[in-house]
Amino acid sequence: MEERIIMLGFVLIYFIWKRFADLAFEYKHKKWVFGLIGVASYYLGTLIAGLILGLLILFFDFSIDFDNTFLMSLIGLPFGVLTCYLVYSFLKKKWEKEIVIVDSIEDIGKPTLE
Repeated sequence: MEERIIMLGFVLIYFIWKRFADLAFEYKHKKWVFGLIGVASYYLGTLIAGLILGLLILFFDFSIDFDNTFLMSLIGLPFGVLTCYLVYSFLKKKWEKEIVIVDSIEDIGKPTLE
């Protein structure tokens, strides 16, 4: 069972990397850098989930089996995916604002109205 969880984790990481790399390629940025940023944002989200769990246990005396890796993966998964989504949306909106559309060659160098 644990091997399947690990393999599903690898597949999830691959698809996160792929989405971020495709976004970077679309807006002419370095694919591998933003692929790594995507993967790092996933792990940042799971770290945040761990910190929240730790605080809940500390202050509210929750009882969680930390040896159950399947349960820990399920708890961290939504936090990681949500963090990826937020970072992806932020980058996409930021890069969409930076694009300048030129209607004709005579318009190059003219100030844009925003």
